[in-house]
Amino acid sequence: QVQLVESGGGLVQAGGSLMLSCVSSGAYFRARHMGWYRQAPGELRELVALITVTGATNYADSVKGRFTISRDNPKKTVYLQMNNLEPEDTANYYCYDGNSWGQGTQVTVSS
Repeated sequence: QVQLVESGGGLVQAGGSLMLSCVSSGAYFRARHMGWYRQAPGELRELVALITVTGATNYADSVKGRFTISRDNPKKTVYLQMNNLEPEDTANYYCYDGNSWGQGTQVTVSS
């Protein structure tokens, strides 16, 4: 069973930045598309950003121009750089490799 461990969440003021990290225990990390999702209380989990095995990226419209997803295959880590954060970005953020979910890391943006 692959384990995904997220870190980097926290409390930040609107306009601030955070970088989330997700480390995979999987032996085939470089062969997995990786995604960041988020879920706010009472809301459905939604895709925030995706990075493919070739490095192509895709973003939710709400975060385009503010968030950047990247990966480091030797470190088996995927990152989510979040800039110009808004209160609406407050959620629990999860990474996903197409099969396994991490436990999530909480991001809270105060106005």
